[in-house]
Amino acid sequence: MDFPVVYAVKHKNFDIRMASRSGGIFTAISDEILNKNGIVYGCVLNEELKAAHIRVETKEGRDLMHGSKYVQSDMSDMFKRVREDLEDGRKVLFSGTSCQIAGLKAFLSKDYGEQLFCLDILCHGVPSPLVWKKYVAWQEEKNGGVCIGADFRNKKDFGWAAHVETLKIKQSDDQIKTVHSRVYTNMFYSHKVLRECCYKCPYKSIIHPGDMTIGDFWRVNNAVPDFDDDCGVSLVLINSEYAQRLFDAAKKKLNFSPCRIEDSMQIPLKHPFKRPEGRSEFWKDLRARPFDEIAVEYGNYTPEAEQRLARIAAQHKTPVIKEEGFAHRLYEGLKNRVKRT
Repeated sequence: MDFPVVYAVKHKNFDIRMASRSGGIFTAISDEILNKNGIVYGCVLNEELKAAHIRVETKEGRDLMHGSKYVQSDMSDMFKRVREDLEDGRKVLFSGTSCQIAGLKAFLSKDYGEQLFCLDILCHGVPSPLVWKKYVAWQEEKNGGVCIGADFRNKKDFGWAAHVETLKIKQSDDQIKTVHSRVYTNMFYSHKVLRECCYKCPYKSIIHPGDMTIGDFWRVNNAVPDFDDDCGVSLVLINSEYAQRLFDAAKKKLNFSPCRIEDSMQIPLKHPFKRPEGRSEFWKDLRARPFDEIAVEYGNYTPEAEQRLARIAAQHKTPVIKEEGFAHRLYEGLKNRVKRT
């Protein structure tokens, strides 16, 4: 078999798909490992709002890993714990960026065969935790409270194709304020917040160190017409026979379509993003200037933009979405409205 084998994927359980950032493939694959008394490692946003890898043995714990985290994850002692689990004979799924997968394999320096399943995330590039920390502190000060939750890309209120971050701020009177913004998003897509090594990433190609590579399947309708309903589609690259067997075992939970790699290409599958002009100036400014100024100059912040996002969320919010057709109608046209903010 020639690798990678490519699929467009949507989980059949609509609630699972809406809880996921794209199409829910991570849940389906990790279920196969957990059902075999295996262990899953992945990234969560912890109580301190720091991206960190954790080890779980339950589906409830795994569900904490849902959602994108556009910031570098703290690995702590996870590599050591993976090795201990493997030496104990446990099956392990380790998910992370391609460089984290490569780092784990180098650390292990031993082939554990099908005891270890590596799943890498199609990566745009990784922002420094310092940018996220300063952004959250700014939102806390601006809104008079403590941030108790964050969604880096709020699909439920704005649709899959839009990119809006949503923060929950607990104010001094214990009221919870919801803040929708694109300041962090705009800084992310400027590429100035990425780690220096991301501009020279060796994994920006169709060859990846993981058994399976997953991500958002942007422009999926070019590959599979009418597959996109703006509720999330996963791009899946099968890189090993083990991955193909796991995917086959999970198929009963999935709607999927084989695709040509030529119809599935996006920039992170071709080359790293170029180091942008003004990156050095951004970092000097970030350390020297108030974040109010950073938000305006580099994040395109205006109070009116946040107010418009709040109105859009209020107009399109619905407590329960069960039917994909309804969700498609709900989100139709929303992407362009959000972009205009």
